[in-house]
Amino acid sequence: MQDTYDLFVIGGGINGCGIARDATGRGLRVGLAEMGDLAGATSSASTKLFHGGLRYLEYWEVRLVRESLRERDVLLKNMPHISWPMRFVLPLSKDMRFEGGTPTSKLLGTVMPWLKGKRPDWLIRTGLMMYDSLAKSKYLPGTKTISLRGTPEGAPLEDRFVKAFEYSDAWVEDSRLVALNARDAADRGADIHVRTRVVSAEREGDEWVVTLDGERTGKVRAKMIVNAAGPWVGDVIQGVVRSNAKEGVRLVRGSHIVTRRLFDHDKCYFFQGADGRIIFAIPYEYDYTLIGTTDAEHEDPHQKPVCTPEEKRYLIDFANGYFKQDLTEEDVVWTYSGVRPLYDDGAKSATAATRDYVLKVEASGAPVLNVFGGKITTYRKLANGAMEKIAQHLPTTSGPWTHDAPLPGGDFPVSGVAAQIAALKEAYPFLTDRWAQRLIRAYGTQAKVMLGDASSASDLGPDFGATLTGREVAWQMDREWARKAEDVLWRRTKLGLRLSKEQVAALDAWMAERRADAQAAE
Repeated sequence: MQDTYDLFVIGGGINGCGIARDATGRGLRVGLAEMGDLAGATSSASTKLFHGGLRYLEYWEVRLVRESLRERDVLLKNMPHISWPMRFVLPLSKDMRFEGGTPTSKLLGTVMPWLKGKRPDWLIRTGLMMYDSLAKSKYLPGTKTISLRGTPEGAPLEDRFVKAFEYSDAWVEDSRLVALNARDAADRGADIHVRTRVVSAEREGDEWVVTLDGERTGKVRAKMIVNAAGPWVGDVIQGVVRSNAKEGVRLVRGSHIVTRRLFDHDKCYFFQGADGRIIFAIPYEYDYTLIGTTDAEHEDPHQKPVCTPEEKRYLIDFANGYFKQDLTEEDVVWTYSGVRPLYDDGAKSATAATRDYVLKVEASGAPVLNVFGGKITTYRKLANGAMEKIAQHLPTTSGPWTHDAPLPGGDFPVSGVAAQIAALKEAYPFLTDRWAQRLIRAYGTQAKVMLGDASSASDLGPDFGATLTGREVAWQMDREWARKAEDVLWRRTKLGLRLSKEQVAALDAWMAERRADAQAAE
């Protein structure tokens, strides 16, 4: 007997999981298939920020920035364990010039040619004032001017930087965001299938017959399909549902480097480049600094994105224009790269391409919704917009609901992280400060559920290193669809930065044995 769904989602990134969660909460029977791991591609390769996109104001994308900034507060409220406020330091320099080709720079060059491409301080301050005004944030303080002379913020920077603007945005654990959306969808009744490829989808009357291969094999039926395949959205259009949709995506590779820790405070730097681009230097995983991102065209979605030597050199040189102590390639401990499937709006450059999303329904027979573009900050709004279109074809039992719905583990105040960590340490005295903080930042109030009745570290099963235990890995396997060591170490956590090859091999072997035992018991 075939499973029958109202809605079947192709793609287990943030857009697919966000739509699956929203749809299930509105009473639809939902299935989702992801060909790899949840957040296995673009959604685990972001710069890890919930932000409005300050630089998008230069392209006059005011609606997108406003929506992103207003949404930032909603997300902070609903996931205070995996998202938190962060202050950004934007150093100012009299000799800062750039060759940017944004609409704003072109206009300024026309009416005030003496600027010669320079972003003047007043223009940056005006943009930040607009940023704060559009945000109207309940949780984040506004912009202010700070000194870089004799201050922690100025200590790692070259002496030519004497002042900076400081403004607010937010951090997010991107891969955990995806896993928790999938978890909430499953808790509400959705079927989530990882490592399951959609081979084909055929219209049969007013339904789709979807053929699956992988962990879940066989056929399922659905009244409507959502194509949220990210970089592969075009492949699904052409090779799976075989539609005539004309819209497409522009694949843009964003690469990042992770270095040893470069400064001793918890604020992020926003650096402007002479080419008009910007990068961030962000405190990362306690002992590291994350630097990115690039914007490079990426032609083939089937080609795995990697940080090229040229991109690595670009980011190092960019950062060296600001930091006193020059970085070298030996300082880089890890790189990662992702492909952003931007809606193809015909922009001349990857940097100028819109970060907005476009939703298109093809309804010649059983309908399919194709999702183009989007950014992580607006994933919930994208899902809500998708549901407005889906509801025209499928009756739902309720309307929008995610605005005030915490993700699993996020049912505590934005300001309550310290209290959660203290309570966890009191309940489990064997936890170190950093261990307790890591667990709260990953699982929130569900950390206690995971630890259960443990009275010592030895009660948590094998110790794989860096505070990762069998109890936590089992939780991720059973509730978060982790299948391999890389799923645990590079997506649900970032402990891959800390484990040796031998420890990784031991973890992989343990997970494989546990899965084999579970399959034998079925």
